[in-house]
Amino acid sequence: MSKGRFITLEGSEGVGKSTNLEFVHQRLLAAGKRVIVTREPGGTGIGEQIRALLLDPDNKAMGSDCELLLMFAARAQHLQEVILPAVARGDWVLCDRFTDATYAYQGGGRGIDAQRIAGLEAWVQGALRPDLTLLLDIPVAIGLARAGERGALDRFEREQLAFFERVRQSYLDQAAAQPQRYRVIDAAQPLDAVQAQIATVLDRELAP
Repeated sequence: MSKGRFITLEGSEGVGKSTNLEFVHQRLLAAGKRVIVTREPGGTGIGEQIRALLLDPDNKAMGSDCELLLMFAARAQHLQEVILPAVARGDWVLCDRFTDATYAYQGGGRGIDAQRIAGLEAWVQGALRPDLTLLLDIPVAIGLARAGERGALDRFEREQLAFFERVRQSYLDQAAAQPQRYRVIDAAQPLDAVQAQIATVLDRELAP
């Protein structure tokens, strides 16, 4: 049995991850792949409970270290229960955010040193990294305007503009440092143009 592959979608608020995650899912299914779709934080019963804590706007007192450790606690369970078994049995895993989001939000956004995040990454993940990361990139003001149309804002969505500017820059810095894994998608374009970019990337990945 061939080893599965691990694909992640990344990006800050309002980039269209949910819509495009389903587009990628259907594209992979059409190519005959067995696909597990999941998300972070979350993806398991325990992870979803942690997600609720992280996103609850009433948890204003949550410190950055607590937030970081909760992210990795949810990730450890996610890996054990979902991601590693799926890849081992030859399935493709499609995940809405992963550790790159931690570098962007807790590192770039909160200012936690990247080496502290890297230590947790090595401990929790070992050598596992995504095979492909699609970064949906959009100017922050446009993304926040889109996110605001969805209704009530969660704890992260209530952050200031400067926070999201740091998040976006962190993502772009990661993409520049890891061009072999990252593909940056211009998500400010109309949806059909965005998905045409994604389709081109996937066609290359799926080519024999």
